[in-house]
Amino acid sequence: MPGLGTLVNMITIAIGGTIGAIAGDRFPLRVRDGVVRAVGLATVIIGLSITLGALTQLNEEGGFLTKYGVIIFAGSLIVGTLIGELLRLEDWLERFGEVLSAGAHKIPFFAKGGSNSEVAADSHDMVEGFMTASLLFCVGAMTILGSIQDGLGNPQTLFLKAMLDGFMALFLASSLGAGVLLSIVPIFIVQGSIALLSFLAGAVVPEVAIIGIELAGGALIAAVGLNFLLSKRLPVGNMLPAIAIAAVLCWILG
Repeated sequence: MPGLGTLVNMITIAIGGTIGAIAGDRFPLRVRDGVVRAVGLATVIIGLSITLGALTQLNEEGGFLTKYGVIIFAGSLIVGTLIGELLRLEDWLERFGEVLSAGAHKIPFFAKGGSNSEVAADSHDMVEGFMTASLLFCVGAMTILGSIQDGLGNPQTLFLKAMLDGFMALFLASSLGAGVLLSIVPIFIVQGSIALLSFLAGAVVPEVAIIGIELAGGALIAAVGLNFLLSKRLPVGNMLPAIAIAAVLCWILG
């Protein structure tokens, strides 16, 4: 059944996020902060391992990609971030998160009482949770390749991703709140669209383009992890064009 993997992925995130959001307030603040840092460290390591693995694969490709793989990586990040900054993608993502947040606050599970300042702070936390979870769950070769396979009737890769995302959603929601649950919207849009296109056209992304996605995508995942660990927030949303640039460059030059 095409799309089954995406559906399961959304369900596991919803379950994990719900449990985390409900149980999160029962843990002391220091415990939740410790969980955030642990998740951040794990995310940094996962992201770096993806990028290093992609660089290793480029070395095995031979030719131009092997010789200039690092330059392609750095250039994609720099040019991609420049484009993202000019387009102010981070601001658009925040506005999208705020729209979802405003709608979600009409639902009793998400709504919280309190003063205007408390509601504003809660809205900021919800947007932060939405953006962090969305980038973490939607960026990566597993998302692209798994969605393509899902559209062709093989959901196994997304089943594995669903298990990992479910546990990650639990820990994220325990610290960042119910906004993590809203990430199922971009997951539905991104993974669902790719799966649908794959089902309709049978399109297959070349392996070398997948390597490009891993190359830049891993770095962005690591940047998400650093946002957990550092006091200064990295504008990961503005870096998103780097993924497309790296994929296209690897595809053309491969």
